[in-house]
Amino acid sequence: MTRVGRRVVAMDMRGQYETPGTPDDPDAYRIAALGADILAVAERLGPEPVHLVGHSFGGLVTREAVLAEPTAVASFTLMSSGPGAITGRSAERATMLRDALGVLSMNDVWEIKLGPDAVAAGQPGPVISFLRGRSLRTCPRGLIEMAGELTTAPDKVEDLCKVCDDADLPIMVLFGEDDDAWDPRVQAAMADKLDAVRVVIPGAAHSPAWEAPETTAHALTDFWNSAERR
Repeated sequence: MTRVGRRVVAMDMRGQYETPGTPDDPDAYRIAALGADILAVAERLGPEPVHLVGHSFGGLVTREAVLAEPTAVASFTLMSSGPGAITGRSAERATMLRDALGVLSMNDVWEIKLGPDAVAAGQPGPVISFLRGRSLRTCPRGLIEMAGELTTAPDKVEDLCKVCDDADLPIMVLFGEDDDAWDPRVQAAMADKLDAVRVVIPGAAHSPAWEAPETTAHALTDFWNSAERR
């Protein structure tokens, strides 16, 4: 993004990788608290409103920020996220992770599940090394609460519709054609309800920014430029 003159800031949520957490406070990892963190960072980056992008669980978190303070946001992109709780096989995986972290260490979970999954997905060595380091520096309590939120989050599309309409806030729903977290059909229906720009990334699954970086960056840049022209 720096090539098109934009400053991009990526943040770890509480307890994830390089951001310290509060291990003994489950409420610190709930969506409402994490959404407040987003607003605090946006205020620090200000005074201009930010183009906000929320990926996966981050979509549910950033949605809380938009609902609470839409004037802090110049545009909102939901990337590979959905209207509420995940279902089906995705919910089963989240529940399995939550239960495993109740009895195993992060290192155990990496060795038993996350590491083999990364190898099976064909990730190159440097990426696997990064994923391992990130996993081992992530707070188990944060992941347990995240799994709980992912499987119980309410559908707030109607609330988001009202807020975005009232604030005239541009919104985009972007997802890979083969997303295996929220069904692409569910994300498409959400985009229709929100009257949002809808972008489907060919050949991508749940992480289009990694799986198709140039296509994803181009879609984001076009959307941000359009939002600014408004």
